[in-house]
Amino acid sequence: MTILRVILIACLLQYSVTDCFSAPGKPKGGKHYLKIKSPDDLKAMFRYTGDSVCFLSSHRGGPENHLCENSIATFENTLLHTYSMMEIDPHWTSDSILVVMHDPTLQRTSTGEGRISDFTLKELRDLRLKDVNGNVTDHKIHTLKAVLKWAKGRTILVLDKKEVSIQDRVRAVEKSRAEAYTIVMAYTFDEANICFSMNRNIMMQIFIPNHEKLKEFDQTGVPWSNVVAFVSHQMPADTTIFDMIHRKGALCIIGTSRNLDLEVTSGRVKDIRLIEKDYNDFYRKGADILETD
Repeated sequence: MTILRVILIACLLQYSVTDCFSAPGKPKGGKHYLKIKSPDDLKAMFRYTGDSVCFLSSHRGGPENHLCENSIATFENTLLHTYSMMEIDPHWTSDSILVVMHDPTLQRTSTGEGRISDFTLKELRDLRLKDVNGNVTDHKIHTLKAVLKWAKGRTILVLDKKEVSIQDRVRAVEKSRAEAYTIVMAYTFDEANICFSMNRNIMMQIFIPNHEKLKEFDQTGVPWSNVVAFVSHQMPADTTIFDMIHRKGALCIIGTSRNLDLEVTSGRVKDIRLIEKDYNDFYRKGADILETD
């Protein structure tokens, strides 16, 4: 993670985050916090202006040894190293509370077994989370409400879909008044239209892998100012898609969790510095944000 440290001082100073820094690259309190104060500030931060922008979206928060997926302790650890968004995952409990876990089942990432949706929040709170190696930790499952509350003045959340509708995710963001620091994933253009019709202040992560999808999205009427575009989990064969999205004023995300990150997490690459150039190539070819483990 530290090799990919991204200090966007010139960019961030424009968007109500000047109080995050005591000096360039040295955040107060040792944390790289983003204090985005309004939906307009969030949109401005993600507007493509032609400047070189390098940023991270930490997949499931950036778990590692002794730190769990979708855990506030993990988010805080990531923010010790870099400015980053946090990509998180919601699921319903049996008593209709949204909690933050990646899988629909409990066994991989917690001491429980079975589907999350079969348990009440009270029952889930008796469980402990596991780290990436399967070791049991002292950390517990968080509600989405608690994560949304924690994120204010600290970071930007990217809220995945899993088994939760776009309508319910929009309502959760609205209930916590988190429009200024939450991006909602819309997997289809119909979902993007629903989100925009419900709340025009909410930014979305839209999947736009090629020119055909770009043209299709243009027909929706959803403004590009509400969008950050997820291009692919691999470098696209036609990299001009980055330029076309940039011309619309939006930033581009590329996922490295299914390619370069695996070189490190599998042990095939022992030192991430050996493939630092490969990560930077994603930026050089047009990506603005890496979604990474």
